[in-house]
Amino acid sequence: MKLIARRGLPWLVVGLLAGCAAPDTGPRAALHAGSELRAQAALGAMALSPAAWPEGRWWERYGDVQLNALVAEALERSPTLKVAAARVRQAAAIAGRAEAAGAPQLGVSERTVRQRFSEHGPTAPPVAGTWKWVNEASINGSYEFDFWGRNRSAIEAAVGGTHAVEADARAAQLVLVTNILRSYVRLQSAWAQRDIAVATLEQRQHVLALIQQRVTARIDSAVDLKQAASLVPAARLQIAQFDEAIQLSQAELGALAGQGPDRGLALGRPALLETRTALLPTNLPAELVGRRPDVVAQRWRVEAAGHDIANAKAQFYPNISLTGLVGLQSITFSNFDVGGSRIGAFGPALSLPIFDGGRLNSNLAGRDADYDVAVEQYNATVIDALRDVVSQLVSLRAIDEQRALQREAFETTEQAYQLALQRYKGGVGNYLQVLTAQLQLLATQRQQSDLDMRAFDADIALARALGGGVVPRS
Repeated sequence: MKLIARRGLPWLVVGLLAGCAAPDTGPRAALHAGSELRAQAALGAMALSPAAWPEGRWWERYGDVQLNALVAEALERSPTLKVAAARVRQAAAIAGRAEAAGAPQLGVSERTVRQRFSEHGPTAPPVAGTWKWVNEASINGSYEFDFWGRNRSAIEAAVGGTHAVEADARAAQLVLVTNILRSYVRLQSAWAQRDIAVATLEQRQHVLALIQQRVTARIDSAVDLKQAASLVPAARLQIAQFDEAIQLSQAELGALAGQGPDRGLALGRPALLETRTALLPTNLPAELVGRRPDVVAQRWRVEAAGHDIANAKAQFYPNISLTGLVGLQSITFSNFDVGGSRIGAFGPALSLPIFDGGRLNSNLAGRDADYDVAVEQYNATVIDALRDVVSQLVSLRAIDEQRALQREAFETTEQAYQLALQRYKGGVGNYLQVLTAQLQLLATQRQQSDLDMRAFDADIALARALGGGVVPRS
């Protein structure tokens, strides 16, 4: 009975100390559910449809074959995406190491050394004081019992981190595609502005020829001729500036595609189709949290932080493992493989922190704080995601209204220019009236072109704000 009592005493101590659980300070932050966010007034009377989410290859709806090929090349060649993919592999390897730590371990060891045994050590004569070969080979095994879930929580935290990095990779892809589309829109805008500059040059050359005729006929003065002539180089300067903008956009697109500038120079003029849906996804605030990759990534980080708390709590409990080995050991080669050289060991091992100076408490408090940080970052990301969607809708509505007004202004200024030109040809008006009407027409044309490109940009931004075709993951 005394022997049983002595052997059972360590386990009794373990049971008593196991009752000293981790201090339950707990995190303070709370997750915001998407359904708690209200946006009905901001969204206005927009029509809703469950199919209004951007499709996987959402950029193809603009109908530009050249753009589709450029995006495909970027998704394959971009160093940014390759870095994101490598980070996913890194995270998966970390999760693999965490999973391996909780599995049974088995290994083989062997050593052969020439050793002198001390004359005054534990080894008795005749070996004491002599040099001998020490030969040892063994098979070693161990297994840690995860009674308190420490290994399991570490694995779940690592897996959550892997999912977060995967979502980050999708976010990087979305950012890359968005940047390509926006640069492509700038390229189309530069071409459109160049067209306006070319048309302006032709108009000024036409007016210059008309003034030349009137000066020859002694109707206008040389001052009018010089003034009209000075505007022709200015128009050519604008054409050169837009040529520069075209080449810069082409070089930028070549770099975004993961290739050199020559790839950008090979790009022709964009031919984007303005196709925009008037629908919004059903139950937008609640479903948005599963569509935007940055929100999904942050949610996985919250999950991982929760498992880190469980791991920190489990470290307050005993660590129990089982170890063993079998093998051979001999100080001579001749006796190495005989039965008497067999060695073996088997038994449980126990470790339990008792006095650690507050290290475990501080570790748990740190994990609770990490969880609070992750939760509040998630909440901020969700709120910002919904604000992003509403902002793009506000911009789209405002742009549509401005374009309608701008079309009216363009028609008016074009009529004013044609009337001033006709009056000038008929000898009723003067050149100053023609010049003023021409400058107003040029300004309205540029504003109209800018609004057209802003409409494309806002539509692209709305698709990005909605997650850009990312399929929700449970």
